[in-house]
Amino acid sequence: MCRLVAYLGSPIYLQDLVCAPQHSLLRQALRAEEAKTVTNGDGFGVGWYGEGDEPGVYREVMPAWSDENLHALCATVRSRLFFAHVRAATTGGIARHNCHPFRHGRWLFMHNGQIGGYARVRRQLEAQLPDSLYAARRGATDSELLFLLAMARIDTGEPPEEAMQSVLAATLALMRVQGVDDPLRFAAALSDGEQVFAFRFASDELPPTLYVGECEQGSIVASEPLDSAPDHWRSVPANGWVRMAANGTTLHA
Repeated sequence: MCRLVAYLGSPIYLQDLVCAPQHSLLRQALRAEEAKTVTNGDGFGVGWYGEGDEPGVYREVMPAWSDENLHALCATVRSRLFFAHVRAATTGGIARHNCHPFRHGRWLFMHNGQIGGYARVRRQLEAQLPDSLYAARRGATDSELLFLLAMARIDTGEPPEEAMQSVLAATLALMRVQGVDDPLRFAAALSDGEQVFAFRFASDELPPTLYVGECEQGSIVASEPLDSAPDHWRSVPANGWVRMAANGTTLHA
């Protein structure tokens, strides 16, 4: 299972969360504590919002801990909103275009989990994409497909949190029609550059872990707590979601 971190607040260096904490994302890439897969070495990525109209993205296929460019980038880039992700591949090969976060216009998305029986429902899910978003698909992961399906709904005016939950419901319904018994598991973050939506969902009793945390500069969503202070972190309830914005963080069960 992958590990992820999202931050929203006053500008900080990416290294303050990606590299520096006691249980940083780089540490989780080597030794995750709350995942089936201890090592997440099938690529990584960071995405950040700066002065441009669209976020910057840096993704690579090598393990995060062995990329000197990642360390240099995180030490020099400051951002008020950024994503970071380390991958343990479930669907799609180990390739740069399968690494998270995914970008579409001003939107960023990253995901931990999988669509059970993906090969049996992939064709029907892809058929739901409008032509423009089908052409925007670069990789082969279920994660990118879920992102673009949500974007299709957002483009019609559906609120982001409703769009993502509608995609999950429709995907689960299709899995059931196809007789897929494997679970749909989903912990993810989605942002338009102004706010962050994070989701924790599963069709069984084992949703991927997801926590909300606070630091002096802002708010954090992470697969695992970045430090050992229990009062810094709250677990997102199963099938719940979070909205982080400039006016604070709200948790919806």
